Amino acid sequence: MTLNQFKTLYQEQLAPLYPENEIHSILQIVCEDLLNWSRSDFLINDREEMSHLQEEILHKSLRELCTSKPVQYITGKAHFYGHEFVVNPFTLIPRQETEELVHMIIENHKKDTYLNLIDIGTGTGCIGLSLKAAMPSCSMTLMDVSSEALETAQANAARLKTPVKSLQQDVLSLDKLPEQYDVIVSNPPYVRNLEKQEIHDNVLENEPHLALFVEDHDALIFYRKILELAQKSLKKDGVLYFEINQYLPEEMKSLATELGFESQVYKDLNGNYRMMKAQKIEL
Repeated sequence: MTLNQFKTLYQEQLAPLYPENEIHSILQIVCEDLLNWSRSDFLINDREEMSHLQEEILHKSLRELCTSKPVQYITGKAHFYGHEFVVNPFTLIPRQETEELVHMIIENHKKDTYLNLIDIGTGTGCIGLSLKAAMPSCSMTLMDVSSEALETAQANAARLKTPVKSLQQDVLSLDKLPEQYDVIVSNPPYVRNLEKQEIHDNVLENEPHLALFVEDHDALIFYRKILELAQKSLKKDGVLYFEINQYLPEEMKSLATELGFESQVYKDLNGNYRMMKAQKIEL
């Protein structure tokens, strides 16, 4: 079979699950990450006959995709802020919107000579490791409640040659953070159960619910706890960054004010409130 024939096959079988342009992108990811093709290979090789092994890989991937398994869990890789991260069902798949949070932090702190940072709920480590790669003089701690997620983050740190500290800890059970920090960043669980109907099946059926969902009646539980910890553990002039639920920016600002922080919320490229920056109000 040729790549063109596979394009038709993927479109036919995945049409009930994904829009056409997304199916094209999924096949491109499979070819790049599993066949080791470059982007130009994908564009140029569309009429060439594939080897038996290449056909087997594409057929197997298609079978898995038809079960709603995310392509990143099939390839075992995700691309984020110019880096390649190992992903698995113990970790969320890094999102493009989260890259905007990383970029904001780098732009705000690129002139600082040294920073002590902690990434709470690190998952793959995509936030903390991208920050460490961009600001190598900083000290970075990766924290997660899941030992499997933390092992994945450590593997990614080794792959990216970014030395970091790691800490397995349930942030909700902490009375204080282990050090004083210049920057605390977190993308904690924030999707309310009532919002599950908005989530694609490939996320609901595959990605770890522990890292995604919170109870409707206490949707800000992680933010409240991290803000409380930041009261004690954020240095003077230190900054706290969150990825937030797009539907709760006003509730987030009210919570920050209640706990003694000045805050601003920011929209992502899709026009959704997705980021917060907060600093302690100094009396």
